[in-house]
Amino acid sequence: MLEWLSDPAVGLGGLFLVSLLAATLLPIGSEAFFLAFAYAHPDTLAAALLVATLGNTLGGMTSYAAGRVLPHGARWERLQRGDGPLSPAWLARVHRWGSASLLLAWAPLIGDGLCLVAGWLRLSWPACALYMAAGKAARYGVLALGAGWLAG
Repeated sequence: MLEWLSDPAVGLGGLFLVSLLAATLLPIGSEAFFLAFAYAHPDTLAAALLVATLGNTLGGMTSYAAGRVLPHGARWERLQRGDGPLSPAWLARVHRWGSASLLLAWAPLIGDGLCLVAGWLRLSWPACALYMAAGKAARYGVLALGAGWLAG
């Protein structure tokens, strides 16, 4: 089923695509794909780490961009008051921590929301991208350590 993983170039392209899509609101994960690729090609672990981090960061930045274009009208003011899924306390925390809150953009359940809210709050996109990439790289780094152990 995964024979196409035998070609590292094709596998890296697939890893990029899966990592990008996994960082959007689509309900898919990239960890299993990353581990399968790393296990099949332990000699390209550094490239896999870079490609997965880049794809996942770009996917997160698409959520950031979506948040950036959301209106700040009356509907969003109701959400800030707690009339929806975004509690005032949660928004206040993201606002207080600013771009650094995107170190958690990799986290299940909250990561996509953090990226969206960061865009909506108009946080600095270069800083958001840097923090997001750092958090996502750390997550893939932990997976890479595990993959290195599995391959060795």
